[in-house]
Amino acid sequence: MEVYNRYYKAMYNTSLRIVKEPTEAEDIMQESFLKAFTKLDSYKAEATFGSWLKRIVVNDSLTAYNKGKRIDQQPLEDHLYKVTDENTEGIDTADLTTTKAQEVVTAMQELKDNYRQSLSLHLIEGYDYEEISDIMNVSYANCRTMISRAKDSLRKILNNNEQAIYRSSI
Repeated sequence: MEVYNRYYKAMYNTSLRIVKEPTEAEDIMQESFLKAFTKLDSYKAEATFGSWLKRIVVNDSLTAYNKGKRIDQQPLEDHLYKVTDENTEGIDTADLTTTKAQEVVTAMQELKDNYRQSLSLHLIEGYDYEEISDIMNVSYANCRTMISRAKDSLRKILNNNEQAIYRSSI
């Protein structure tokens, strides 16, 4: 229970950033914990337990997301999803208490799915290009290009949002 309490918020948020649906993210997080606990004997202390568990959550989340995409499921919550303090609680690598950080996380939701996922894995989860290319099953070069384009798209969204705010204040 102590292990669960230590990691569940971060693992939930990791899943949520990929699948964008709170109840599905919670299910994936729970299943990933079960998988980790039942396969604990396969854990090699090459990495921390948290990073091993996060890798399981990321893989399960991407699998679930791609499965839902293949059968063309698009829950209503995808259209209603908004970043709130409740569903960003526990993110320890990004300080979401600042307005700018909240704007960035909200703007990331507007990115194409592969851009959002790769950028989340890189910037928020801390994976390097090689790990992301393995996780997303793309070439290393494609991964670097995708993340570069995702950053450019994110900059454009943030610039457009700032211009809209400026225009509305005039």
